[in-house]
Amino acid sequence: MKKAFLALAAGIMVLAAGTQSATAGCGTCDKTIVENAVASKDFATLVAAVKAAGLVETLSGDGPFTVFAPTEAAFAKLPKGTVADLVKPENKDKLVAILTYHVVPGKVMAKDVVKLDGKKAKTAQGGSVGVKVKDGTVSINKAKVVKADIACKNGVIHVIDTVLLPKSKK
Repeated sequence: MKKAFLALAAGIMVLAAGTQSATAGCGTCDKTIVENAVASKDFATLVAAVKAAGLVETLSGDGPFTVFAPTEAAFAKLPKGTVADLVKPENKDKLVAILTYHVVPGKVMAKDVVKLDGKKAKTAQGGSVGVKVKDGTVSINKAKVVKADIACKNGVIHVIDTVLLPKSKK
């Protein structure tokens, strides 16, 4: 038990250390989740998708929201043409479902992962994502958190390396 706690604490410290520059002086705290995403070139595809889905106003609202934000590299892992297909007006519902699957209501900071390890978190889409901590790495489903705790005035962003895809409802 003590060994597991120490490993978990070390993992959280690694995540926190990787975000010090983002939260030092809290230059991100006075911006919304959308404003912070727009300011980062690594979220260009995510921002385009949020705009196409009509979610800018929602994610700029009071929140609080926890957003698991896929990077450009994460979107690049999807099959060729997937993003272009999803941003078409006729696929808006599917795009909204995927994007809201990346959002958990409330503000869940890295330190809160201790309470969620091995559990599921309900998403704004209505599905659930699994949270796992192993050897200092936090995973949401199969996506690894590569940067945590980007504080925003309406929540927090955790950067992930893989786009989360909800199970399709047939």
